[in-house]
Amino acid sequence: MRKRLELNQESTNVTMKKRNWRTTTVSCLVLFVLALAFEIKYSTIVRFKSALKENNPVWAVAETVGRLELSISKQGPTPVMENEMAPPPRQISCDRSHYAYDICTIHVATVLDPTTASFFIQHPATVDPNPTAIKTRPYPRKFESVAMSRIRELTITSGIPIPSCHVKHESPALVFSAGGYTGNFFHDFNDGFIPLFITLHSFFSHQDDQDVVLVISKARDWWVRKYGKLLGQFSKHPIVDLDNDNTTHCFPFATLGLVSHGFMTIKPELIPNSKSLSHFHAFLGKAYGATNNVSFNFPTKNSTRPRLVFVNRSSGNGRSLLNLEEVKLEMQKVGFDVIVFEPKPSTPLDKAFALIGTSHAMVGIHGAALTHSLFLKPGSVFIQVVPLGLELVAEMCFGNPAREVGLNYMEYRIRAEESSLIEKYGKEDMMVKNPVDFLNGKPWSKSSMDVYLKEQNVRLDLDRFRKYLKKAYKKARQLMSTGG
Repeated sequence: MRKRLELNQESTNVTMKKRNWRTTTVSCLVLFVLALAFEIKYSTIVRFKSALKENNPVWAVAETVGRLELSISKQGPTPVMENEMAPPPRQISCDRSHYAYDICTIHVATVLDPTTASFFIQHPATVDPNPTAIKTRPYPRKFESVAMSRIRELTITSGIPIPSCHVKHESPALVFSAGGYTGNFFHDFNDGFIPLFITLHSFFSHQDDQDVVLVISKARDWWVRKYGKLLGQFSKHPIVDLDNDNTTHCFPFATLGLVSHGFMTIKPELIPNSKSLSHFHAFLGKAYGATNNVSFNFPTKNSTRPRLVFVNRSSGNGRSLLNLEEVKLEMQKVGFDVIVFEPKPSTPLDKAFALIGTSHAMVGIHGAALTHSLFLKPGSVFIQVVPLGLELVAEMCFGNPAREVGLNYMEYRIRAEESSLIEKYGKEDMMVKNPVDFLNGKPWSKSSMDVYLKEQNVRLDLDRFRKYLKKAYKKARQLMSTGG
């Protein structure tokens, strides 16, 4: 009996030990799973926080602006998270991270009231009795306060009352200003049409060709007349004049501002469909190329001599060529047919395109008129005469773009003896003797501009310049031999 009791007791102890082992095992498993889950969550949080600190190319500053989600990011708009809930549909995004421009997009239906230059959200997600407006100036030169002071400020708001819509557009709006330095031929393209081309191919590449409404501030009559054909290539719709229209317009969405890639350049890697400055040249050809038969009184293309266009500055505002007739004679002696072209604000662009686009070479002293080099066909020769002190700006404005579009670019940097500044300041003055060292580290001030841009004229050394002309002639003949 005692033995049976001992066996029963031993069996009970074994059973209890098994139960304790099972309980302990289950508890350990539960604790392990909880610890593992905590570790995964904690490591995820750590990695996320680390990514925010280390991968600073995507930094988002989220603001609630009158119940509108506004996200500013170096890589574009980023949705804003609030209280770990899914964000409402994004209504506005603004990118203010760039040196030259701000760009804002209204992603939902919007109503424009031109009288107040305000864009209202047509159906705001919520209504705030005290909305905060977003302000922007749609001109790609925000680093320059003088230019930006001439640009009308626009407002984006979800405030009420929302004006009723009088003109309904099925196409989106692209809003920009033709103010600032508009009127200067260089700035018309550098701050206007090249950024417009970039923006359309960056933000509206999914749209059908020309299916965007241009809403323009400072669209003055002379500007619209001068660039009407070019504007017609950008959009098939009538322009909305922001300053002189009293009618409200509604759009499915809108982009405010223009994107700039720098001085007279287009960077294909920054555009979804990889457009370049060469594509812009072809775009100009669509606007003006069909009118190459217009009368301009210049030698026909059938001439056996290559044609050279000399772009002359006759305004008396500096950088004039003092020995023009002698230089022209040298050009003819080398073998060119020479046309002296003096562009004026009233010069029709189709005639300018016809002249320059069918020529083989172009020569001119640095200035806004050299923007006509955009009209030269690839392979043409382009000689930029660079006065003292303008070496860097000449390269940025015209040297780099010329290479981008495939021109045979040559730069003729004048010497002190070829500058009229030597007569006023003397050969030993640092402004004349070594302009690069004189300007090194100094801002491009008004006084420097007045000296090098306005006071300075040029008298070319014929013997020295002849060498450049001979090289240009050889390249122009090569272009002619290929049918150019």
